[in-house]
Amino acid sequence: MRLQGVDVAVIGAGPAGMAAAIRAKEAGAQRVLLVERQEELGGLLHQCIHNGFGLLYFGEDLTGPEYAKRFIDRVYDLGVETLLETTVLEISPERGIRVINKGGLQSFRPKAVVLAMGCRERTRDQLGIPGGRPAGIFTAGTAQRLVNVEGLLPGRRVVILGSGDVGMIMARRLTLEGARVEAVVEILPYVGGLIRNEVQCLHDFDIPLLLEHTVTEVHGERHLEGVTVAKVDPHRRPIPGTEIQIECDTLLLSVGLIPENELSRRAGVELDPLTGGPTVDQWRETTVPGVFAGGNVLHVHDLVDNCSWEAELAAEGAVRFAKGERTEGREICLRPGRNVRYVVPQRIRGEGPVTLFLRVREMEEGMRVRVGDLWQKRFRVVKPSEQIKVELSPKDLRRLPDGVAEIRVECEVAG
Repeated sequence: MRLQGVDVAVIGAGPAGMAAAIRAKEAGAQRVLLVERQEELGGLLHQCIHNGFGLLYFGEDLTGPEYAKRFIDRVYDLGVETLLETTVLEISPERGIRVINKGGLQSFRPKAVVLAMGCRERTRDQLGIPGGRPAGIFTAGTAQRLVNVEGLLPGRRVVILGSGDVGMIMARRLTLEGARVEAVVEILPYVGGLIRNEVQCLHDFDIPLLLEHTVTEVHGERHLEGVTVAKVDPHRRPIPGTEIQIECDTLLLSVGLIPENELSRRAGVELDPLTGGPTVDQWRETTVPGVFAGGNVLHVHDLVDNCSWEAELAAEGAVRFAKGERTEGREICLRPGRNVRYVVPQRIRGEGPVTLFLRVREMEEGMRVRVGDLWQKRFRVVKPSEQIKVELSPKDLRRLPDGVAEIRVECEVAG
């Protein structure tokens, strides 16, 4: 494939990458190239055989493969060029891209780049759980692939550490396949995933949920034989004397996701330590001109629909850049304030519409989330596991006084 003359290159073909490539083509880019290291489009959607996808984007309740198929068909219908089984080795600050595949090493320089590499799971090494190195310890996503794609059951007696969405979904999935889930163990006083998954995956199947607990040790030499679980104090430290042992042959880890940004770092993109992803403006342009980012590579989303929507914003910005159009105007920084963990984008320019995503640090009831004097909304409860989406119109932004350089995004007690 001739790689010169590409208008927009999209790195990663999951729900964000496919949506970005489609939107770039629809927005007028002549040549859009979608680069994917796997042998097919869709990312991890193929192993997510449960429903709950597309409720917002398509207005339908779809499984992961069904959601992927909608985008895959559109990719090919629009004539987006695809480069599968291709690994991106490097992206330079000048947008030079080096890739390798069966055809060898190739280099090209598109007019604009959209980063859509997604995220990866935290592993046991990052948690530092004491004990040996027995077989039987998996991330929840790895177990999901084993069961749903490979047709393999990782174990018969399972403990799941962390109540993220994939962990809770796998608790239900393993139960349906005949395994016994001994417990889902969560260090926080509330689940780390969506409430609907807590109800449908745990409560409906009578799966024990141990809140304010963590795994303090694994047991076994060649294969996992059990784990020690202890209650934690308000500082999330194990409380001596509260330990219990649970016999199991499998431990699944559902303890958070990390945006994949090794390529972003090498490109010179500034990363936000609060999100683990790039710092961007409202068009999702990074600090490297012409390089945009969207989806889980930017910050981890609750819903796949929002991954796709955000990537479309990045694609629109990339097409504008490729056509030589730039957003002018003063730059205003968005700063997380009281009980706000992060806000994306981190800066805005001009008067275009702005879509914000934010997360709170701690669960609170009876709160108001406020974006400066531009937007506010009351919430019965706010939780770190539930992302908040805010839409600001050009009219909202025109209300900003001259000279404003910063907007605080805060969660405050509703009066």
